[in-house]
Amino acid sequence: METEILKNTQIQEAADFLAKGLLVAFPTETVYGLGADATRPDVVKDVYAAKGRPSDNPLIVHVSGPEMVWEYADNSYKPLAEKLMNAFWPGPLTIIMPIQPGKLSKAVTGGLTTAAFRMPNNQTTLNLIKTFGKPIVGPSANTSGKPSPTLAKHVYHDLHGKIAAILDDGPTKLGVESTVIDLSVDIPTILRPGMIDSDDLLKVIDDVNSDHHKVTKTEVPKAPGMKYKHYAPNAQVIIVDDKNDFKQAIAEYVAKDVSMGVMATDEILKEVPEGIEKFSLGDDVYTASRNLFAGLRQLDNDHMQFILAQGFPDEGHGAAYSNRLNKSAGNTHYKN
Repeated sequence: METEILKNTQIQEAADFLAKGLLVAFPTETVYGLGADATRPDVVKDVYAAKGRPSDNPLIVHVSGPEMVWEYADNSYKPLAEKLMNAFWPGPLTIIMPIQPGKLSKAVTGGLTTAAFRMPNNQTTLNLIKTFGKPIVGPSANTSGKPSPTLAKHVYHDLHGKIAAILDDGPTKLGVESTVIDLSVDIPTILRPGMIDSDDLLKVIDDVNSDHHKVTKTEVPKAPGMKYKHYAPNAQVIIVDDKNDFKQAIAEYVAKDVSMGVMATDEILKEVPEGIEKFSLGDDVYTASRNLFAGLRQLDNDHMQFILAQGFPDEGHGAAYSNRLNKSAGNTHYKN
């Protein structure tokens, strides 16, 4: 299969591919997603195959507006859910709710009685869903376990020949996946941190549990990214939590005579010796979050063995950054 790169104006062409049961990568404000007709189990299974994704890892259902959600979700959750929708949609918030019996296949839900819904803040994709007329599933458009794609070329690198088309809308604006909140439990619970944090949510609803649940080997995760290894390049990522440790860490890996790269803010990169590959995370945790996946992909070349990456405190926007970076590193931190 030849994978076409479509301009962001070629909405009808992308919708036609989806109508034929083919896979189309689409842009969002977070990362690029891999789209398929959410109402067809046969093509949803093709998403798992293209990504190499475990079948018990549920998919997010992308919609063009709240009205599309209530065709599938349990309407008894409408009062609480619509508080969040009114405040944060379109935007980087995914909402998990029980669904009406038989409305979505187990291929979408991972065999659960709940499903995850999101209205992305990207006009190209909202136009695509409206033109197509049905919701589309949308896991990140990458090989399962690898860094998520923030550019169309990242998608092409991983999935060319496996999908029909990529709808190119340039670089994504946020760079990390949406916050996932589960409304199907007694206290609404954040299952995956993102750029909308618990403080934001508490301005809209009365209570939020932000103690992220750890999924056991036998448990089916309710949201993507909870159970399996994620965001990992081939090179081993080492998190350097204290910026004052970078000089010593770099010296130790140079002494080991291994190939390495450094991914950090501009302040730190100014002190990195010549000859070491570098990637700028910008000035702060917000720009670092936006640039994280692009940096992991750029430094992960054929010869790279180690990537030293700057850590940030696990709070506010740092929670999303730390979550993704720890998964990419397998929780490996530099110790001096």
